[in-house]
Amino acid sequence: MRPFELTLAEAADAVANGELSPMELTGSVLERIDAVEERLGAYVAVTGEVARRSAALAEREIATGRYRGPLHGIPFGLKDLIDVAGLPTTASSRVREGHVAPADSAVTRSLFDAGAVLLGKTHTHEFAYGLTTPQTRNAWDPGRVAGGSSGGSAVAVAAGAATFALGTDTGGSIRVPAALNGVVGLKPTYGLISRDGVTSLSWSLDHVGPLTRTVRDAALVLSALAGHDEYPAGLGAARPEHPLPRERDLKGLRIGVPANYYFDRVGPEVETAVRGAIAQMSDLGADLVEVEIPMARYIQAIQWGLMVPEATAYHEQALRSAPERYGSDVRVLLEAGELLSAGDYLRAQRARTLMRREWGRLFEQVDVIAAPTVPMTAAEAGQDTVAWPDGTTESVSDAYVRLSAPANITGVPALTLPVGRDHAGLPIGMQLMGPPMGEALVLRAGHAYESVRGEPAEVAAVTA
Repeated sequence: MRPFELTLAEAADAVANGELSPMELTGSVLERIDAVEERLGAYVAVTGEVARRSAALAEREIATGRYRGPLHGIPFGLKDLIDVAGLPTTASSRVREGHVAPADSAVTRSLFDAGAVLLGKTHTHEFAYGLTTPQTRNAWDPGRVAGGSSGGSAVAVAAGAATFALGTDTGGSIRVPAALNGVVGLKPTYGLISRDGVTSLSWSLDHVGPLTRTVRDAALVLSALAGHDEYPAGLGAARPEHPLPRERDLKGLRIGVPANYYFDRVGPEVETAVRGAIAQMSDLGADLVEVEIPMARYIQAIQWGLMVPEATAYHEQALRSAPERYGSDVRVLLEAGELLSAGDYLRAQRARTLMRREWGRLFEQVDVIAAPTVPMTAAEAGQDTVAWPDGTTESVSDAYVRLSAPANITGVPALTLPVGRDHAGLPIGMQLMGPPMGEALVLRAGHAYESVRGEPAEVAAVTA
């Protein structure tokens, strides 16, 4: 197996045991980037020389007994909303031309403190305001969308062009591209990971989290990042413990299976794969409990009622001074936000409060909810709508955000992991959601399923 094909855990073990050097690993991943980047477009910028210097430093430190832990010497990609001192944070937008970050973001500092090696900045849908990332192509079929907004990060991990990556998630922007590219994505509890130094889309919905090849890999990155978030709505709690998932049985775990919403207007292959995965978790000892998703008819209205005005407020000055520098799709959304009243926004906030309360009651019945991550696999590039068998038509963006938005509104942790492929070989994702601060529960469930599925984490077979 070539080094770029290793999972984070496999690479970390090899580095710790002296079987693989950080220089070899980083060199292999950089060669992989050279081989696939022109075809996939995952990166805004690749910092190859900086990565090699960082890998050389990690190698010297490890050789002299200063091993920092499982991320030491591991190469990663960083979504281009996340600041690195001295590098541009472009948000994949002409609005940010010439911008250079004055300091590292909190998550960047955490990864550097852990000894991780930055490969470069990955593409986002402009300012994270979209679900397709048009600059980037799907790792399994470049004629399909990557998903967004963390499309570059997902594609880099899927293609072996990063051992892990960070993304952000406001309405599904980690989980959607992770599902469409066959990797693992974790949106942690709101406030668990700092957003200091991260360009905002919607401050009350934004989350930072990892994209990896396995659930265990996601747990390793979470352990390095999780802690008190001082910007702007921290949990006010001490740094929590996130033990790595080890169990291969799920005895005593109550898994909620939605009777409404999550399996409505879902492709048949997606439903079959996800229900099959849920059945496998039952075989592992989990108790399946049918649950009713509360306030389902209001979910998308709440999501848009919060996100649109918050995004417009963030962009107010730039939208007035240089509107022509935005892409047309993002500009339309930002201008629409100017039409919403304070009353509309406050009503969305009140509805969110009710929804959080109802989901709290839901998690008194179950430990984890299992459902599809997205209702369909990767759409063809340029496809605008999807037609469902019930005769309804939906925009591709609305379809992708529909099943992921509830976890952003409520702030609960949500994990997506691959559970199969459709007839075209495109990945299908299952989403596991837990109560606030319930990362250990969703990671346990995901790891147990992954351990018995019997399929190794694959790197997309991309050719130049």
